[in-house]
Amino acid sequence: QVQLVESGGGLVQAGGSLRVACAASRNIFSFDHMGWYRQPPGKQRELVAIMASTGSTTVAGFVKGRFTISRDSSINTMYLQMNNLRPEDTAVYYCNGRSYGVDYWGQGTQVTVSS
Repeated sequence: QVQLVESGGGLVQAGGSLRVACAASRNIFSFDHMGWYRQPPGKQRELVAIMASTGSTTVAGFVKGRFTISRDSSINTMYLQMNNLRPEDTAVYYCNGRSYGVDYWGQGTQVTVSS
């Protein structure tokens, strides 16, 4: 059974930084791609950033230049470094991994940005 476990969320002031992590229970190269999604209060879940197994990345326009997705394959962990946070970045952040057409999700971690 595949498990994705997020950590690192919390409360931060606008302009601050946070790094969230996603620890996978198996080799991260076994996923076609892994990514971060978020769900702001009262809104639908949206894609934030995605990394293919090749290492290529795609970042949503609304966080480009502020957020960076990365990974440490030695510990099967993916990261999302979030800088210059804004109140509108407040959301539950979810880790996702796709393998053979199956999506796996973490339980989510809350990020709250105060103004």
